[in-house]
Amino acid sequence: MKYYIIAGEASGDLHGSNLMKALQKEDVNANFRFWGGDLMHAVGGALVKHYKERSFMGFIEVIMNLSKIFKDISLCKQDIESFSPDVLIFIDNSGFNLRIAKWAKQKGYKTNYYISPQVWASRAKRVHAIKRDIDAMYVILPFEKEFYKSKFNYDVTFVGHPLIDAIADRTQVDEFEFRNDYLLNDKPIIALLPGSRKQEIKKTLSVMLSLVDDYPNYQFVIAGAPSQEYEFYKTFINKQNIRFVPNKTYDLLSVSSAAIVTSGTATLETALFKVPQVVCYKGSNISYQIAKRIITLKYISLVNLIMDKKVVTELIQNDFNTKQLKNELDIILDPYERTKFFINYYELEKKLGGKGASKKTARLIFNSLRD
Repeated sequence: MKYYIIAGEASGDLHGSNLMKALQKEDVNANFRFWGGDLMHAVGGALVKHYKERSFMGFIEVIMNLSKIFKDISLCKQDIESFSPDVLIFIDNSGFNLRIAKWAKQKGYKTNYYISPQVWASRAKRVHAIKRDIDAMYVILPFEKEFYKSKFNYDVTFVGHPLIDAIADRTQVDEFEFRNDYLLNDKPIIALLPGSRKQEIKKTLSVMLSLVDDYPNYQFVIAGAPSQEYEFYKTFINKQNIRFVPNKTYDLLSVSSAAIVTSGTATLETALFKVPQVVCYKGSNISYQIAKRIITLKYISLVNLIMDKKVVTELIQNDFNTKQLKNELDIILDPYERTKFFINYYELEKKLGGKGASKKTARLIFNSLRD
């Protein structure tokens, strides 16, 4: 079978690569063509365009790059027609993917969606387009199935969260070797996960690093995103107690005592590694004001959304400052408070449905094609 997969950022690349591996086990003749990243490319097939070339964050950034986005949409449609796939698989990235899906459905292509757009957070009316244009939706958050069914009478399949597999199947890190290769000393680690896009890293990392002098008994370690070069981070590393680890976030989390994390998939990854965290978010003022008016959720972090209660503190926009961040970091470093995190994190993992998301999704997709 011929599979055309479209993912738009680092997390989509990760989940896309694991889905491709699972599809290869179901279909020995699997032929992939995709928009993604290095992880998907390592599995095999043809990479059309890397997500690094089209990673835009926020309303203003998207508007400034509309011409480039429309060119990519046109290129994608032409490439799909040339490849003539048996199925299109969309991974998150709704702004791009839903436009392609509308065109693809009209052209008669089979359309599957893996990892739902966050329609439960904002612009829920997009579900009408999803019902019209998507043949099968595979969701990874436990509350999404009920959301689609109760509000839009749309049946979707909950497959569990692929991060469970990604973390369970990784090669275990040797802490001694990791510290010897990357770290300054044996001091406990506060991991800094400032995001993957330049815009968000610029907004968050300087505030995170403003605490360094207040914690001389810890070392602050920046998790470098695969989408960014070291030269970009270099300007932030201006003190002795700061280290940088490129593209080894899971290894870093596995040896960390605490973390400061930009809102996104990384908050869930941090929780699955059982690391107490403070969640932060800061965007351009215009983008934030727009988002505040269209997002209808009580929380922004996946951890709190899945648990439907405050498990981790969220410092958003102006609340994300040195003073408040220090107060929250002091709390998560306290031994008594840390116990509460561990209890909630174990409950969170149960809610996510256990291992096998990629395998389940691959089998459902392949069987639907074979049938």
